[in-house]
Amino acid sequence: MKLLAFLIAALLVLLSACDKPEPGHRAAISPPIANQVDTWIGSGDQRRLDEYYWIRDDSRTDPQVLGLLEAENDYTAQVLAHTEKLQQTLFEEITGRLTDSDMSVPVRNGPFFYVRRFNKGGEYPVYVRYPVAEPEAKQLLLDANSLSKGHDFYQLGNWKVSPNHQQIAYAEDTLSRRLFRVKIRDIADQRDLVDTITGAATSLAWSADGHYLFYVRKHPQTLREHEVYRHTVGTSSDQDVLIYTEQDTAFSVSVSESRSKAFILIRHESTDSTEVSVIPAGQPEAEIETLLGREEKHEYRARHHDGYFYLLTNWQASNFRLMRVAEDQLNSKQSWQEIIPARDDVLISDFEIFDEFIVVEERAQGLSRLKIRFFDDREDISIPVSETPYTIALSSNPESASDRVRYQFSSLITPDSVFEFDVHTRQSILLKQDKIVGNYDPALYQSSRFEFSARDGVKVPVSMVYRQGLYRAGQNPAYLYAYGAYGYSSSPYFRKSILSLIDRGFVFAIIHVRGGQERGRSWYDQGRLLNKKNTFNDFIDATRFLAENEFIDADRAFASGSSAGGLLMGVIANQAPQLYRGIIARVPFVDVVTTMLDGSIPLTNLEFLEWGDPRNRADYDYMLSYSPYDQIKPQGYTNMLVTTGLFDSQVQYFEPVKWVSRLRRLKTDENQLLLDIDMTSGHGGSSGRYQRYRKTALEYAFILDLTDKEINPWN
Repeated sequence: MKLLAFLIAALLVLLSACDKPEPGHRAAISPPIANQVDTWIGSGDQRRLDEYYWIRDDSRTDPQVLGLLEAENDYTAQVLAHTEKLQQTLFEEITGRLTDSDMSVPVRNGPFFYVRRFNKGGEYPVYVRYPVAEPEAKQLLLDANSLSKGHDFYQLGNWKVSPNHQQIAYAEDTLSRRLFRVKIRDIADQRDLVDTITGAATSLAWSADGHYLFYVRKHPQTLREHEVYRHTVGTSSDQDVLIYTEQDTAFSVSVSESRSKAFILIRHESTDSTEVSVIPAGQPEAEIETLLGREEKHEYRARHHDGYFYLLTNWQASNFRLMRVAEDQLNSKQSWQEIIPARDDVLISDFEIFDEFIVVEERAQGLSRLKIRFFDDREDISIPVSETPYTIALSSNPESASDRVRYQFSSLITPDSVFEFDVHTRQSILLKQDKIVGNYDPALYQSSRFEFSARDGVKVPVSMVYRQGLYRAGQNPAYLYAYGAYGYSSSPYFRKSILSLIDRGFVFAIIHVRGGQERGRSWYDQGRLLNKKNTFNDFIDATRFLAENEFIDADRAFASGSSAGGLLMGVIANQAPQLYRGIIARVPFVDVVTTMLDGSIPLTNLEFLEWGDPRNRADYDYMLSYSPYDQIKPQGYTNMLVTTGLFDSQVQYFEPVKWVSRLRRLKTDENQLLLDIDMTSGHGGSSGRYQRYRKTALEYAFILDLTDKEINPWN
């Protein structure tokens, strides 16, 4: 009996070992090797050899290309097969934090309150409304679960209810190429009208009488939003009237309704220049009138209220200032009146106009804040916050007569919350906070914000969070994230999924690299064009700082970034692979020079002022010097997981596939290099509420498999 017990115990130990394989385990299989077909691109002394250029197939039907993609997916699945149980555990853990059903805070529009809800088990939202006086009389607007049937991907990009509240126009994408189909539905009988518009963007605007719908069409190849149309409700789109074509390929256009409902706004926008045109909503066939013509490096945003246009402008104000002009004095800066002046240390990022006051969204010292400025002589108010770091922003405020400001608040440890601030009592009322299913307790976590000195002496902010009982100086694995482009600030908001790493002992840190606007407009300018390398240096320097000062375990740092942040991942993989146990590059922009030389690729012509124009020699040399695809060399690389989507319109699938193919041929190490291609989606991945977390679970399993020391004793 003792021998039998011993054998059973040994068997249990063996089975347990099989359930939890050795960290970093990889199957003894060979990766796919892409064919090399020498192709010369460019001309003159800018000619470059691209042995994997053939992988580009705009039709996405080439059997050889599709075969390579399937082989890459099969290889990744085989290498990570031993983590399938862990992936499922993580998926169930992450989705288990979501409530079965959820409902947004009602937003009033005229006689109705509008609500978005998720039903139990539903992958997509349902939109309903009810009369202000009859909350039980709910009426269905759109059910994206029903609309998505028969499609692997579904996105409801936008919807707008007509002024008479009888129809709803909505834009949907079923391919993930961001080419939307616009339909108009009769709300009462849930019947789509004959109107169907294809090849559209998401922006929509109704005329005041509801007889016309304004929309934007995209260029069929470059996907640039370039044409504005007026559609007559109840007719075929063949009869639509083209009212504007944007000829400058550096500009795109969008349409919207002013909050006052008095105007249709047409916004013409490039990286650093703006023009706004208007059409009176009550005169939908009137000629377009320009608020102020476009000027180089002049950006402005317009709101209409009570006979005035309020303009957030960077004219003689790098961090923007707020002006206003009477609606009958358009197109003249001499008529502008300054409402809020520019400040060197404060960026004005957004604003909203109420009858009695203005709410301004600002950034100061890297943190966002909301300030209320009254039209009379009352003292300004700052909406108070209780922790740092945090994210605060304006929410939906459709009624200008209100004396309450609705705003959103979140932090690294506080779930997304919607508040209303009463300007008279100066009190905030919590309307809704996302529920985290399970036993989540924010008191168990510690967040902080600090700065370090980059190599050029500039102070760079970092936001960090960890679980207090699991933190050991210099011993915790780290998940480091950054973006750093387009002036987009990486705000420290609550992420449900990241708890699955933090609760296993990870430190999560956001590095606020230059290229965002965390520290004002100059922070953006210091991270683009011929200053782009600051973005990469900031991230590398931050990693070294965190390791040297024992915030993290220097041997177990993982880096993550998406899209332009994926470019960052490609650069650090080339320049500092020794600093990272692994890198996750999602939909990475890695073939910078080739893409920016090709005007047929979506976004290229719109982004010369972000990355540079490689037709200029100085820009070409600078971009080439950091382009991840061009800078691959024979050396050791860290473990890498790269993801993309076949139908990605922002970063074409062939960039990361080419990158991985060349990396695999030239790298001198035995570390993992895995590529995961979603064959049914694009830039944003899966569209479903739950299914989108399959990729997150895959990513976390990849990371945990490479983490060979446990901090958490019960995992």
